[in-house]
Amino acid sequence: MGARWGQRHTRRGGLSLSEIQLALMAASLVCSAVIVYVCWKQLPPLPWGSSVPPRRVSVLLWWEPFGGRHRAKRPPPDCRLRFNISGCSLLTDRAAYGEAQAVLFHHRDLVKGPLDWPPPWGVHVRPAEEQQVLMDDEEEAAEALALAASGPRPPGQRWVWMNFESPTHSPGLQSLAGNLFNWTLSYRADSDIFVPYGYLYPRTHPSEQPPGLVPPLARKQGLVAWVVSNWDERQARVRYYRQLSQYVTVDLFGKGGPGQPLPDVGLLHTVARYKFYLSFENSQHLDYITEKLWRNAFLAGAVPVVLGPDRANYERFVPRRSFIHVDDFPDASSLAAHLQFLDRNPAAYRGYFSWRRSYAVHVTSFWDEPWCRACQAVQMAGDQPKSVPNLAGWFQR
Repeated sequence: MGARWGQRHTRRGGLSLSEIQLALMAASLVCSAVIVYVCWKQLPPLPWGSSVPPRRVSVLLWWEPFGGRHRAKRPPPDCRLRFNISGCSLLTDRAAYGEAQAVLFHHRDLVKGPLDWPPPWGVHVRPAEEQQVLMDDEEEAAEALALAASGPRPPGQRWVWMNFESPTHSPGLQSLAGNLFNWTLSYRADSDIFVPYGYLYPRTHPSEQPPGLVPPLARKQGLVAWVVSNWDERQARVRYYRQLSQYVTVDLFGKGGPGQPLPDVGLLHTVARYKFYLSFENSQHLDYITEKLWRNAFLAGAVPVVLGPDRANYERFVPRRSFIHVDDFPDASSLAAHLQFLDRNPAAYRGYFSWRRSYAVHVTSFWDEPWCRACQAVQMAGDQPKSVPNLAGWFQR
């Protein structure tokens, strides 16, 4: 009688052993899903899109980056064809300013030359030619900037600050008013729209780039190569090169400095002939990992020797054994000795290509991809208002 009561009590007021197991399994699945979601949100954007039909979004590019004010505008990219992002209307005609859900401003063009802002929405302003004449006066320029920051905009429109240079090479940050922009778009992982110079994504087919597991060693006739266009003896990368080249031969290519011209076969085919490539950044900043790693080394099939942010920063984006960091060695002579050891030991050298079994390389397409990613971000965003109160403070930290 007591046993039967106990069974009835378990069914009514408690849980059986199997029910407890099911509940624990469900809780475990929920926790796993939360962890995956949190991690996924920190990953770079992947080259496939959502199955949910996106809402139609218009994004206006205020200038074509680097000299776009004086250059004939190129046709906007097809985001669906290029990046599997549907529902994008990319605009270059400023007459469409009022219908754009977002306006994309490139930093270098923003601070170079006369100020050139969208007019306050619904307010009559002088013609553009007359405004540019007035911008020569500092007081008029400050007034125009204040008006751009506080003036009305089309309802719900977001202004997006776009920059892919490091803080060292981003002049004029302090001149930009607080709350002028709603979003940031850059290589920084903490940007509102994160667009890195490149990333690795899982290979789903053996034919995906990069082909093969290890580039043929027979093609590699040299040890270390470096392609550099902007030579500055004050930069850490040039100083380190000077030290390293005392202990190991580094073949230098490029327009700047003492390098020889790049052969006609191009950068990738040239670097593919070498075992190592100096992926040296022009300055060291958080997340500033450029095409020097993704394209010049990974795509070419050379092991990158990196000088940039610290090793932990690199390991947020690439496997630990996919690169060699200069900080791993007490001095340039020790690094040179390690490169010479790997040159003599093919099995140890091949270990730096094991990541190629699982991943392919995506190199960002400028300026098409940031434009399409801005559209995708607007599609995914809610209506919560946001602004950047201290752009310089955020980017320079």
